[in-house]
Amino acid sequence: MTLLTPTELARLTGVSSDTLRHYERKGLLSPKRTSSGYRRYSPESVDRAHLIRRALIVGFSLKELAQVFAERDSGGVPCHSVRASVQSHLAELNLRLRELRLLKNDLQMLLRDWDAKLAKTPPGKQARLLDQLASSDALEGGKGIDSNRAFAIHKRSVRKMS
Repeated sequence: MTLLTPTELARLTGVSSDTLRHYERKGLLSPKRTSSGYRRYSPESVDRAHLIRRALIVGFSLKELAQVFAERDSGGVPCHSVRASVQSHLAELNLRLRELRLLKNDLQMLLRDWDAKLAKTPPGKQARLLDQLASSDALEGGKGIDSNRAFAIHKRSVRKMS
């Protein structure tokens, strides 16, 4: 069996060697070690790395994948929990899409307000558009962005990236 170096596996899978090391630290990949301590990957690691990348796109976290792989690799049957996770990711995605549609409407309304304000602002004078975001009318049920909704969307986006 021909083992792959980290560079070869990275090239075949489109991820960096650093990412492969990260997957290893998370328990997603298990390279063998040469007598001198170098990492070598089995040919099956190509499929595993592709699977990891696709699962991340679907919404799995590395922690969730590590749990599924550990159960599966030890002979367990994680199929129902995998399905439940995807169902949960779909529900979260639907919520985010609804929130994003509302945020889009808020931003369109804000831009219309700003266009009207800019039209009334004399040349060379500041319109202070961002200052409008600080007013309670712009943020709390009045015209413009709902700050709680925008913050919730931002928080979920940041959490999914980590």
